[in-house]
Amino acid sequence: MGLTAAALALSATACGKSSTGSSSSSSAASGSAVKAAIAYDIGGRGDQSFNDAAFAGLQKAEKELGVKGAEAEPSQGESDADKVARLTSLARAGNNPVIGVGFSYAPAIAKVAKQFPKTTFGLIDDTSVTAPNIANLVFNEEQGSYLAGVVAAKASKTGTVGFIGGVEVPLIKKFEAGYTQGVKDTNPKAKVLTQYLTQPPNFDGFSKPDLGKAAAEGQLDKGADVIYAAAGLAGSGAIEAASAAGKWAIGVDSDQYKQAGLASYKNQILTSVTKDVSGSVFNLIKSVKDGKPQTGEIRYGLATNGVGLADSNPAFVKMTDVTAAVEKAKKDIVDGKITVKTAP
Repeated sequence: MGLTAAALALSATACGKSSTGSSSSSSAASGSAVKAAIAYDIGGRGDQSFNDAAFAGLQKAEKELGVKGAEAEPSQGESDADKVARLTSLARAGNNPVIGVGFSYAPAIAKVAKQFPKTTFGLIDDTSVTAPNIANLVFNEEQGSYLAGVVAAKASKTGTVGFIGGVEVPLIKKFEAGYTQGVKDTNPKAKVLTQYLTQPPNFDGFSKPDLGKAAAEGQLDKGADVIYAAAGLAGSGAIEAASAAGKWAIGVDSDQYKQAGLASYKNQILTSVTKDVSGSVFNLIKSVKDGKPQTGEIRYGLATNGVGLADSNPAFVKMTDVTAAVEKAKKDIVDGKITVKTAP
C-alpha cells in the first residue's frame, strides 16, 4: 500500500541508565575502532517512541556496520550544562558521530562541536545551530500528521477528534498544524480538541504518562473517538486511555502498534505517524564510517518515506476507504497539490 515507513519492533527498556555499549553489541562491534554515540532526549530509552527509534538506528549500525555503540541517558530537570558535560564525555571517549536526540540538545551541541572540530555531531529536530561538523537531521512532521488527520476524520463516528501535544514548542505545533489541516480538509465540520500538557521550561509533557492519560480522558469525555498524541513517553498514557474506552489512538514517531511496552493497547492503535529517526541515525553513522560525513540540513519528508503512516494494525488495512483517502492525500502532498502548514 505504500503507507508504511520502516517498522520498528523495539522492546521496553528501563530508563535512567547510561552504558558504554548497547545491549546488542556484537563481537564484530567490540573489535571495531569505529565508535558512535547517542544521547537520549527527555524520557530516555524505553519511551516506546522517539528515543527508541534512535536506539534502533544505533542497533542497526552495530549489526550491519560493525560499529561499537554508546548511549547516554538524560536526568530529570537537567540543565544545558549537564548536556554539555554528557556530549563532551562522549566525544572525548572517541565516539564519532555523537548524536543528540532532540532539539533540546541544540545549545549544548553548539558549544561542544567547537571544541571537537574533527567529530561529527548529529542534532535531531533542530536547524538553529549550524557548523561544518554538525548534521541537522530534520523531518516534515506536518506531512505525516496531515495523513493522520485524514485517518482521524474518516474513522471518527462522532465528528470529534483529539490532539495532545507534550510541550507547546514550535516542533510540536507542526504536528498539530498538519493534523488539524488533514482533519478539516477531509471533514470541514469535524471538531478538533487540542491540549498541550506543559509549557516550557517545564518539559514533563514529554515524560509523564499520567499527564497524557488525564488529557485523553478529558477529550474522550467531550466526545472524541480518535486521539493523536505527539508527546513522547507521555503519549503512552493517552494510548492507554483511548484503549480503555474502546476508541482509536494514533501513535507517533515509531510504529507504536509494534512496541512491546504497548502490547496491551495495540488493538486500539489504529496507525502511527512514523519518522525515520532510525534511518537518520544509521545514515549519519554510515556516512562518518565511509569517510564522507553528512553535514548541514538533512531533511526527511513524505516523498522519500522519511515520514509516513504505519499499517501494522489489520483493522487499519481493512478500512479501504480510509487507506484510499490517505494514498490520495499522500500523492497530492508529494505532487505539490497540497501544501501542509507548519504552524496552526
